[in-house]
Order: sequence, then structure tokens, then C-alpha cells
Amino acid sequence: MKYSYSKDIKYSFQDSESKVREVLMNIGFGVLTEINMKDAFKAKLNLDYKNYKILGACNPSLAHDALNSENLIGILMPCNILIIENQDETTKIVFPIAKSLLEVTNNKNILELAEEVDKLLESAFNNII
Repeated sequence: MKYSYSKDIKYSFQDSESKVREVLMNIGFGVLTEINMKDAFKAKLNLDYKNYKILGACNPSLAHDALNSENLIGILMPCNILIIENQDETTKIVFPIAKSLLEVTNNKNILELAEEVDKLLESAFNNII
């Protein structure tokens, strides 16, 4: 089962992160969480690692609808977007396929919301060139 889609873009890691945040904001999503794997591995394991961030994106209205439909859906939220530095000075961006990830709920309302999330995220993804 495919649960994400990705592409490599010809921007620095920092510029790529800015572009991802901007397109998410343009579709009504905010970034609630940010996990910097490079910093975490350095601090906890004293390892050097490439730039790799996980942004937890959320659309408040859709999240509210989801929680009203399935109280425990929070375990599957927010939508994680990856930004990964490649060796060739490009950056990989990875977006989730919400419907694939949320099928486990067997909740018709959640799957309908997931389709809406997927349309919005795909629009944002396609606007990063």
C-alpha cells in the first residue's frame, strides 16, 4: 500500500522548508510540531546526521471534525511532512496519503475527511516546483 508521495526539488534544505511551510499555510494548514532529527541525533547519540525534519501539519477545522467523529483519531494526527537533505544539494519533500493512513479507523466520516485532506495536501505539493 502506498502511503506517501515525494519529489526532489532544486532548493537548499532551508529554502525547501520555507516553501513547504508557505504552501501549507496557503491551504489552511499550520505546523504544530517540528522534529529535527539532525539535532536530536547529535544531542542524544552524539551522531552527525543530514538535515531531516518532520513537520506535523494540521488544518484546525478538519482536525476538529475528525476528533468529533473519532475521539481517538489524535493518535494518527497530525499529518507528517518530511524534508530531507539529499547529497546532491537537492531536497526531498515527502507528503502523506491521508486516506491510506486513516483506513485503519474503518470510519466513513474519517475517510471522507481524509479525502479532503489529500486534495489539499496534493494541491500544496504540486505548488512546490
